[in-house]
Amino acid sequence: MSNALRHRSWCSENKGNSNERLEFLGDAVLGLLVAKNIFENYPDKPEGDLAKIRSGVVSSQALYEVAQEIHLGDAIALGIGEESAQGRQKESILADSFEALLGAVFLDGGIETAKLVIEKLFSEKIALTALEPGLMDYKTRLQELTVQISEPAPIYFVDADGPDHEKRFCATVEIGAHRFGPTYGTSKKKAEQEAANLAYSFFEFEEKGEKIGSPSRTPRD
Repeated sequence: MSNALRHRSWCSENKGNSNERLEFLGDAVLGLLVAKNIFENYPDKPEGDLAKIRSGVVSSQALYEVAQEIHLGDAIALGIGEESAQGRQKESILADSFEALLGAVFLDGGIETAKLVIEKLFSEKIALTALEPGLMDYKTRLQELTVQISEPAPIYFVDADGPDHEKRFCATVEIGAHRFGPTYGTSKKKAEQEAANLAYSFFEFEEKGEKIGSPSRTPRD
């Protein structure tokens, strides 16, 4: 189980495997169990709504919130550099570590134990997301917002690296003269959602006339 809490920055300074393989497994387990949960509990929802609910519940933001609730950041093993960079508070590290932890739970206790974890930690989030499907689907929200504010349609660019069994995806999104990213995920969809989240947050604040700083936004060449 301790392997689930070893960030790759720790492994670059110490002996041991990182949690990235468990993260890959946990991502699949999470998607399956959430899909099964909403399929069984919302028999009247069409496929499109089920997909939006699942997307919202398994988003990086949702996993980050759950990880914060259980104080997962306190238990993660980080390298010195990541520790000094406030890595325990980073959304990506907390979300990825939660997936790794779920992967370890699945390996140690089986699918029923993993199911109990999902029911305990995600039942309320699933219910709230089901009230407004698509609330956390940032690609859809960004598309609608760009139309509303007369910006060009988003264009996504995705690269992948690593072996087939543990690929990591890197995404950026361009909207007119703006580029957002890079963002990362264990699937193409997840990486794109995170890039869309960055872009949506920027344009939403800009539309409200608020000033924000966005180090992940760069001018397009």
